[in-house]
Amino acid sequence: MERRIFVIGVASAAATPLLAGGHGRLGAFVGVNGHTCSGTAEIAPRDGGFVVNLLDDFVFDGGPDPKVALGRGGYDPATLMGPLQSNTGASSYAVPTGIDPGTYDEVWIWCEQFDVGLAVAAIG
Repeated sequence: MERRIFVIGVASAAATPLLAGGHGRLGAFVGVNGHTCSGTAEIAPRDGGFVVNLLDDFVFDGGPDPKVALGRGGYDPATLMGPLQSNTGASSYAVPTGIDPGTYDEVWIWCEQFDVGLAVAAIG
């Protein structure tokens, strides 16, 4: 008896990153300062520059004024990429021109209003 396996799926050309990411450097989020956060951050090349992707598995418990930024041994305000677009799921943020993401090893969710970290992902 011959067995056949069929895989049925849906392809998407969506602009948001998928769980597989864009083949960049990855790290897993952890919450800080009493916040809960999980999921994957990625720093990846795109269109001659770089982006930070929060992948489909990203979940954050929320907080005031959350922004996305890079860091190395702590948050670097020069790398601020703007407000967190959503507390769950995939989103993408352009790394500011002139910033070399290769010199950073963290992605931060930072509360600019209270100048405190909410979550961090160590990037490998």
